Amino acid sequence: MGNLDLLERELIFLGLLDKAREIYHDLGSNGALSYIKSSHRLLSKVYHPDLNPGNEKKAEDLQQRLNHISELIGSVTDDELIALLKKGLPEEHNGKKKILVVEDEFGLQETFRDVFIMEGYDVRVALDGEEGYRTYLQFKPDLLFTDVVMPIMSGIELVKKIRSDNPRIKVIYISGFFGLRNVKQKLQEDILKYGYHCLSKPFKVSSMLDLVDRYLNDRTGCDRLA
Repeated sequence: MGNLDLLERELIFLGLLDKAREIYHDLGSNGALSYIKSSHRLLSKVYHPDLNPGNEKKAEDLQQRLNHISELIGSVTDDELIALLKKGLPEEHNGKKKILVVEDEFGLQETFRDVFIMEGYDVRVALDGEEGYRTYLQFKPDLLFTDVVMPIMSGIELVKKIRSDNPRIKVIYISGFFGLRNVKQKLQEDILKYGYHCLSKPFKVSSMLDLVDRYLNDRTGCDRLA
């Protein structure tokens, strides 16, 4: 039995695998990987023999098992862990349009995700451009809904990278920095050349949903940056 199979068995034993898959489905790979890598450490503290008088032997056995899990996690790559999580997810054939939201402001992430889910879309969320690209490769969305100014990789850089895989990707840029000259110039180039759309913060949720609906269903022309 390989290390990945052993790890799967141990995560099931601890009751962590189903929750990790739920997090992966809702939030993407970074959250799920963080959960797996942190939860077993927390359990190591919970099951410390000193904290379990009268059950020291059982706690010690569990500690040894948790140490083994830590070794197994260290022996596999993040990509292998993600493949393990994906293996337990059902294939979705519900016909829902898929939206990837890339936004580094935590409150807005949840707002966009919840609104789109309520409107019947299949949604994934990423915290920055790098995570957004990884999630894109796994999720293959119909629409990328991305902030422009983000750490590590900007929204414009993310879109450029995704275009190499899917030149026809639909994009809606969102930002509160359209007034910055260099940002505005790069956005205008993308919008004019590729027909992308943009929303300047703050904007009405109703306007956002109307644009997304019309854009996904090709019922609108290209909006220009004001």
